[in-house]
Amino acid sequence: MIPMALLRLLLIAIALPATLIGGMPPLLAAETSVATLATGTHFHGIAVAADDPSRIYLATHRGLYAVARDGGADRISANRNDYMGFTPHPSDPNVLYGSGHPVGGGNMGFIRSRDKGKTWEKLANGVDGPVDFHQMDISKADPDIIVGMSRGFQMSRDGGRSWKMIASGPEGLIDLAASATDTNTFYAATRRGLVKSKDGGRSWKPAHIVQRTATMVHVGADATVYAYQIGTGFMKTSEQILSWHVLNNSFGHAYMLHLAVDPENAKLLYAITSNQRTRTQAIVTSPDGGKTWKVLGTK
Repeated sequence: MIPMALLRLLLIAIALPATLIGGMPPLLAAETSVATLATGTHFHGIAVAADDPSRIYLATHRGLYAVARDGGADRISANRNDYMGFTPHPSDPNVLYGSGHPVGGGNMGFIRSRDKGKTWEKLANGVDGPVDFHQMDISKADPDIIVGMSRGFQMSRDGGRSWKMIASGPEGLIDLAASATDTNTFYAATRRGLVKSKDGGRSWKPAHIVQRTATMVHVGADATVYAYQIGTGFMKTSEQILSWHVLNNSFGHAYMLHLAVDPENAKLLYAITSNQRTRTQAIVTSPDGGKTWKVLGTK
């Protein structure tokens, strides 16, 4: 069982309210660093730009940032909205998708940027929306298929313009990932472990024999599945054979929430971690496929 203190911190990290959290410092300047951002906002998503692997997208509680490998950060969104859900288009480097809350409160619905995150437009409200997708992903097998969790497991088959409620979704959902090979297959990290759906999200079955809380799941373009499970660590497998291999279990009091893979070097990974003891977040990077990690920008 996951300790209650850790569960409370985890729920805060993945489901922040629309209003600003009390005690946060004033809005940050556009030019800053990841370390400074970590003291004044929360991180909700990460991705590597397909056309420039030195550019790392960081979705935060106060805007979308471009992060460099030395740890520097520039806000690229024209707004300071809360990007709770975030995912890039798998083949068009100009297109990003998101969801969350505007500065003034409420929900943004499902939104799209066609200029690498500078400006955004709402494509749809979603079912019973405007939705607030805290978990969402796009299918690499068919980029017109996008899924998100808001009052249930929702799916779009036309690039986000219209949505259908599929089912209630897996219980205790923390993270969501779409298959790279099959449009009907999805993976979920939940408080009861890793689960998998092969029928488009209608039903879910265990994807790992150990049913511990899983905080992250990610499917790479090469059909490698990555996950983080508390007490087990960072692990991977392939979609063809779900035989998990633990790569690292030395994160101490930290756990992973989001992962990104360099599109030109599958061994170069980036992850958002949250430390349950210090209540801080960080971006860590691995040059060897997840065996070793260091904080971004450190030697």
